[in-house]
Amino acid sequence: MTGSAVTTVVATRDRASALRRSLARHTGPVIVVDNASGDATPEVAREAGARLIRAPRNLGAAGRNLGAAEADTPYVAFADDDSWWEPGALDHAAAVLDGHPRTALLAARVLVGEEQRLEPVSAEMSRSPLGWPDGLPGRAILGFLACSAVVRRDAFLDVGGFSDVLHFGGEEELLALDLAAAGWGMAYVPELVVHHQPAATGRDRGARRRRGARNRLLTAWLRRPLSALAREAVASARAPDGPAGLGDAVRALPSVARARRPVPRSVELARARLDGY
Repeated sequence: MTGSAVTTVVATRDRASALRRSLARHTGPVIVVDNASGDATPEVAREAGARLIRAPRNLGAAGRNLGAAEADTPYVAFADDDSWWEPGALDHAAAVLDGHPRTALLAARVLVGEEQRLEPVSAEMSRSPLGWPDGLPGRAILGFLACSAVVRRDAFLDVGGFSDVLHFGGEEELLALDLAAAGWGMAYVPELVVHHQPAATGRDRGARRRRGARNRLLTAWLRRPLSALAREAVASARAPDGPAGLGDAVRALPSVARARRPVPRSVELARARLDGY
């Protein structure tokens, strides 16, 4: 299948300059989900010829769900406003997914910056201890970077897409667990390449660590055994900015208390292997 089998969805907020640079690199249909920006993001999207969805408020990662629902292709690729897929990668991704009908998600190799250094998460996925099961086009994974993922649209929407509780920061794991619980496979396919050029300044690392700790704890509560939640809580308490994230998670618990739905034992065993258990 050609690139027309894949729609690229970009969720963004108040980063019109970065979006203008990256949209010029995309091929095939593109949907921009504007998470209630106050800058020129809508004009930039329209000028680039992308379809525009304006969210009523900042939905975070869940904004991508609006784009996937709007897409009229069988596959959806995600990109950040500072990333893009290498030419030909989405054609190849469509062909791989066509040939592997039980695979719901492919994770690409991510090259960062002008020097194109390998993203550490990509290196981790290349060594996934989950192996290469029959029927998968690459090593099995239970996590990914959203800007490097191509999904089977129907499978993504059937499990609910990205959580609106997690916002941004480690939101990928919950989706991966939900896809695995639904019987879908996910694979790292390094032949697919994404380029990511994040801004060198303006990123609050402490806030990112805090959000990451919060979301790891909430994900553990929602889908994992209480023993895994306890381990995450201990690790967060010892990590930089982790105690603040732990407090954030505790405050968010009432909103997700009834949404707890532990994954099947087989999925938890695979997830525990990633932690070395």
